[in-house]
Amino acid sequence: MESPPAQRPLRLRLTAAAENTIRRGHPWVYSDSIRDQSRAGAAGDLGVIYDRNDRFMALGLWDPDSPIRLRVLHVGRPVTLTSDWWRDRLRTAFDRRAAFQGSDTTGFRYLYGESDGWPGLVLDRYGDVLVLKLYTAAWLPRLPELTGWIRDLLAPDRIVLRLSRNIQTAATAAGWREGQNLWGDDTAERVEFLESGLRFESEVVRGQKTGFFLDQRENRRRVERLAAGAEGLNAFSFSGGFSLYAARGGARRVTDLDLSAHALEQARRNFALNQSVPTVAAAQHEQIRGDAFEWLAARDGRQFDVVILDPPSLAKRETERAEAIRAYERLAVSGIRRLRPGGVLLAASCSAHVSADEFFNAARRAFPAAGRRSWELLTAGHPSDHAATFPEAAYLKAIFFRADQEPDPTQLRQWNLGAA
Repeated sequence: MESPPAQRPLRLRLTAAAENTIRRGHPWVYSDSIRDQSRAGAAGDLGVIYDRNDRFMALGLWDPDSPIRLRVLHVGRPVTLTSDWWRDRLRTAFDRRAAFQGSDTTGFRYLYGESDGWPGLVLDRYGDVLVLKLYTAAWLPRLPELTGWIRDLLAPDRIVLRLSRNIQTAATAAGWREGQNLWGDDTAERVEFLESGLRFESEVVRGQKTGFFLDQRENRRRVERLAAGAEGLNAFSFSGGFSLYAARGGARRVTDLDLSAHALEQARRNFALNQSVPTVAAAQHEQIRGDAFEWLAARDGRQFDVVILDPPSLAKRETERAEAIRAYERLAVSGIRRLRPGGVLLAASCSAHVSADEFFNAARRAFPAAGRRSWELLTAGHPSDHAATFPEAAYLKAIFFRADQEPDPTQLRQWNLGAA
């Protein structure tokens, strides 16, 4: 089956600056970078970029309602987008995740948008269920084909459709709805999967993102290694992932702190799923419902051996960047004051508008601001299934510190934080 657009592709010409940006590998063409187009385009139309000498340069998917007008699929020599072309591109991305096949982890990302050559969509696996999330209406005309290709290559029991808020109106007009099954009869809102041998639930129909935050897997593993005998605080705990890993690592007590009663209930269910793990069953699991910023800043004197700060994005747009950097520093200061001597702080950010250097430096400034010494243990970014190939895709940053006491070589070997 060929790709659906019946009309000839849009012919586009860009500004000189935009041409250079595309040649350097950036996958987005903004509306104000287009200096000429052959006709008005509909969502999902193919757009072909010709350079100033009228030579083929690139092609992509058109979205007339987005500031990102064209999401680039291919740069270089002309190609014909047959079904075989699409399938080969899918297979290439799936092959990059070969290390996960047959492992003790059945929750991971198969497709990470532009970084895997599938701009504006992600595909996540939770056990035998796949969740496809779209961030551009350009994919809506191709959903039947895309579903068929995924079924043929991965044979899932079920494929669930999730839609970014900005395209839900267009999706409804095209006959699609948030949370519907693209394939399969099961309608369960929660499904179980494995991560590093631990059992978790993903809320695939209505949960945040695609139902779980898969991107922190490697940092959760690091927390597990340093948690033996510790008392840990998991601020912005969501479904308790960091707490559960810490408990398996031998933490004597773990505390979830979150404003959402729903998130805390999900964390309780995740702990219940893992009571067969002796260290999880032995750990005390406490939950506090409250605003993490306010609770951490309160002067009640309670301290912990491990403090995890993993808030939701504090800068959803560029205009919020400066205030977000200040907020990250204030949050880190509050977290540091909750650390016992020799305690470990993990500070993380998922704000794409805040760079890694800006975030790490904010966290570094927090220790002297809190009147404490620090030893930086590790900085980390994206896991292998979320590998980012352009700046806007690189949102995740994490940094580990030890307070007051320099770790000795034996501890560092035991923690082995550099290993994912």
